[in-house]
Amino acid sequence: MKLKRMLVATAVAVSVATPALAELVVPSLVYRTGAYGPNGIPYADGYADYFALLNERDGGIGGEMVNLIECETAYNTEKGVECFEATKDLGSLVYQPLSTGITYQLIPKATAADIPILSMGYGRTSAANGKVFSHIFNFPGNYWSAASAVINHILDMEGGDIKGKKVALVYHNSAYGKEPIRTLEELAKKHGFELSLLPVDHPGQEQKSQWLQIRREKPDYVTMWGWGVMNQVAIQEAANIRFPMENFIGVWWS
Repeated sequence: MKLKRMLVATAVAVSVATPALAELVVPSLVYRTGAYGPNGIPYADGYADYFALLNERDGGIGGEMVNLIECETAYNTEKGVECFEATKDLGSLVYQPLSTGITYQLIPKATAADIPILSMGYGRTSAANGKVFSHIFNFPGNYWSAASAVINHILDMEGGDIKGKKVALVYHNSAYGKEPIRTLEELAKKHGFELSLLPVDHPGQEQKSQWLQIRREKPDYVTMWGWGVMNQVAIQEAANIRFPMENFIGVWWS
């Protein structure tokens, strides 16, 4: 309800300020280029098509046409901040950064500008505390709950006892990939399993050393916070060392 009131209030302010040219301004931070372009293009196209549908079929939203302003970030944090700075004063209603790194940087900026951020299943998990983070909405899940779900699944597979088991986290070496670490560390203390951390540098094509370490240390389970080409490379490397796929568990972006 708070988000709905915020969006409505912003839309009213924009329409009052510019009655002759009233429109709903929605910036679209996309990444059609760069290493993660194959992931970003379908979303960018679908997002643009949906607002085009609303404009053509319904005359916009509430009688106001939607002006979708696309800005290319290439999944780069600095470019994402530049996109925000270039569009924030255009009457922008809401931002979807589509990147945990960009989201971290935009939280204080968007809050100061009184513009809400939607970070659906990504971003800063602690921002779920609305008393502290008033302008960011991270639904329907977050990376802490994802880490808990992974361990709960392993507990189910092991009959409720994973003391002494080994769990490896293969993660994208970025703000996104690091989000579950503290939760997994706390769960390791609680349940008595051994956690190993294996970062993979952008964009994720080089993983030989990580999977050689997995072959040496023989973890019982591997969980992965991957993105883009990192995912397919990890699956191939896991197959190369004959790691049991039923024990290889990925977060939703993997």
